[in-house]
Amino acid sequence: MFPSVGLRAVLRSSAGVFRDSSALGAAVSVRPRACSGPALFSGPAVNKVSGSFAVPPPVRHYARVAKKKKTGPESHLDDLSPTMLKMDYAAVPLAQSTDDLVKRLLSLELANHREKLELKKEQLIAKVQRDENDRNSVEVQVAILTARIRNYQEHLQKHHKDKANKRRMLMAIDRRKKLLKNLRLVRFDTFEKVCEQLGITYTFPPEYYRRATRRWLAKKELCIKVFKAVQKQRAEQKMQQRLGTTEAEEAKAPQAQTT
Repeated sequence: MFPSVGLRAVLRSSAGVFRDSSALGAAVSVRPRACSGPALFSGPAVNKVSGSFAVPPPVRHYARVAKKKKTGPESHLDDLSPTMLKMDYAAVPLAQSTDDLVKRLLSLELANHREKLELKKEQLIAKVQRDENDRNSVEVQVAILTARIRNYQEHLQKHHKDKANKRRMLMAIDRRKKLLKNLRLVRFDTFEKVCEQLGITYTFPPEYYRRATRRWLAKKELCIKVFKAVQKQRAEQKMQQRLGTTEAEEAKAPQAQTT
């Protein structure tokens, strides 16, 4: 209640001041407060004759430049045409003769990621399988693992902190390495064909997997010193044995001459 009474008193006093100034005809000069925005008062702020404030023109806020959308990495599912039918309806003859609306509902345009991945997996299997009924050969297993690995890689590019899927990806890579290694030893021609069809670059694993830490380097240096010391001790023992045998032979030689 008290703030409202004070506000009314201030308004009445200000109205009285303006009324007196208009009656006397005196020019009232009012200095506007300094403001941070320089474009708020573009014209004259106060009329000196009437003492009324001039309304500033509206400030135009121009639109910002549109930012370019960030283009993500290319997906291994981009080569799938959106007009292709889903895997469950591709072999149905009735789905080919329906109208455009039903075809759109059954196509990959409205399919989820899992359905697209299943179709991509079937395409990779069809490239390397031995016959139409082949589902368990080494080539088919490599194709299935390749589709999974590429899906994990695409997922980890967006969610790099997903440790569970990263572990699954590394396990799938190790499994595929073992299969390709065995296939290379057994059937080299098939191995080259699988790598060419699936776009896989096979690299030979390193001979030693241990990480060279400071503790491991110190332990290795100590082991080398111990090995050299043992070899030196064994060489000295052999030399002593040889000297002992030669001395024994020399001692036996004069005894034989005397006899």
